[in-house]
Amino acid sequence: MLSSKHLRPVLQPCSSAGMPCEAQLAQAFRSRRQLHCSAATAEALTEPSTSAPAVAKTERRKRVLSGVQPTGQLHLGNYMGAIRNWVNLQEQYDTFYCVVDLHAITAPHDPVELRAATRSVAATYMAAGIDPAKASIFVQSHVTAHAELNWLLECVTPIGWLNRMIQFKEKARKQGEDVRAGLMTYPVLMAADILLYQADLVPVGEDQKQHLELTRDIAERMNGLYGGKKWKKRGGRGGNIFKVPEPLIPPAGARIMSLQDGSSKMSKSAENDASRINLTDSPDAIRNKVKRCKTDSFTHLEWDNAERPEATNLLTLYQLSTSKTKDEVLSDIEGKNWGAFKPMLADALIAHLEPIQSKYAAIMADPSHVDDVLDKGAAAAAETANATLNLVKDAMGFVVPKRVY
Repeated sequence: MLSSKHLRPVLQPCSSAGMPCEAQLAQAFRSRRQLHCSAATAEALTEPSTSAPAVAKTERRKRVLSGVQPTGQLHLGNYMGAIRNWVNLQEQYDTFYCVVDLHAITAPHDPVELRAATRSVAATYMAAGIDPAKASIFVQSHVTAHAELNWLLECVTPIGWLNRMIQFKEKARKQGEDVRAGLMTYPVLMAADILLYQADLVPVGEDQKQHLELTRDIAERMNGLYGGKKWKKRGGRGGNIFKVPEPLIPPAGARIMSLQDGSSKMSKSAENDASRINLTDSPDAIRNKVKRCKTDSFTHLEWDNAERPEATNLLTLYQLSTSKTKDEVLSDIEGKNWGAFKPMLADALIAHLEPIQSKYAAIMADPSHVDDVLDKGAAAAAETANATLNLVKDAMGFVVPKRVY
């Protein structure tokens, strides 16, 4: 297997904001596209020439895909439960991180806000430490294969599978008669997102495990209906069409809870802004939210007591913000009550977010740089996505185009 120094081109910053210059970034993405193509060419639809010498197949690293919707403001739950973990994954895996804007329109949306939030989420990825030289950062709608594969998968997914999705039932109750068809079928689009890149692993929280199970079911159904020996007999490659992905759940902080209800997940859609700490909140706003967050009637602090969800949540936030071990956290809070602990937590959160906020401001000050990263990321992602899409079309009996239009 290639070492990381061969897989990842190294960029040196060319500006005070630490952004790579355009020539370096272009070269980095050309290298990434070559690596993505190596996996696809091993599965090409055309037969190799018998007169040509055999070419050794390049072994690729395991692949990870994930993304966040550009709706509302990103908060600590998005960052500590997902984005922060992605930063480490880019060192170990071949990573694709998209801004899932197509998922953002399953409910009424403001076009102006969607456009601004899309760039904001991409900038947050980079500010948090995701390096466009190591990971493909792109917008979902920029790679048209997502929408096309979604339709192909919808045509083989039983409606009964979608009726069982818990999140659809919960959101449909809130939307009433105005509930949209896309809200029911978006788990199929999520499956298309994952399967397009033949992802080995998908970082998911506990609330997304059902969607990943649906993705696995769809992959196995497609493999059974159109893959294997039947595909081979039709003149195709044969074997499985899709890799069946596995969940990747971080051991801590996978589910950050509301500051107002320790039993409910921190959410962008919650009406009460005091229930979450947004990544762009000022130090004063963070102190006020922590000061007013819900606790319990016990004077001492305690971890992992099911009857004290707020205590566990706030201690988890402190641990993740300080990168301390559990024993170190317990030592810090020994003999302290809620009144003494809350300022400690606020200080830890402010110190942890300050460098992210500074880098975010620098990135957002140059929108053309953000657009350039997204453009090159989409080109790299499309190499892999279109190769998979052509495999699916061939297996299902479509005439595969010689080029992408």
